[in-house]
Amino acid sequence: MSRIAILYCKRIQDHSCIACAKCYKGIAERDGEFAQHDEIGLVAMTDCGDCPGLVFPRVKLLNEITSNLDRPIETLHFGTCVKLAMETAECPIDFDDIKATLESKFGINVVLGTRSY
Repeated sequence: MSRIAILYCKRIQDHSCIACAKCYKGIAERDGEFAQHDEIGLVAMTDCGDCPGLVFPRVKLLNEITSNLDRPIETLHFGTCVKLAMETAECPIDFDDIKATLESKFGINVVLGTRSY
């Protein structure tokens, strides 16, 4: 089972999707980027830390907490809402840079996107 966490956009979460219902459906159906996992165990969901992009301290805390709970993250998905924010809402996240740094610093796989709708 793949232990995943989802980082959603603090500014648009609950505007484009209420209560991350689309991600929960995507997990159940292994849709979109979730299809890469045979079985999914969702260990955490949290926001990105808000603009101007406070992802690193958020992921550090998330990684510490999930590890202390004996549910370490294997894959961190940046939600489709974050992907859309980067494309249309001037989100300051540079995904390629942040992916490389997070994977190196925390030893987790980082994926852009969750569901396909």
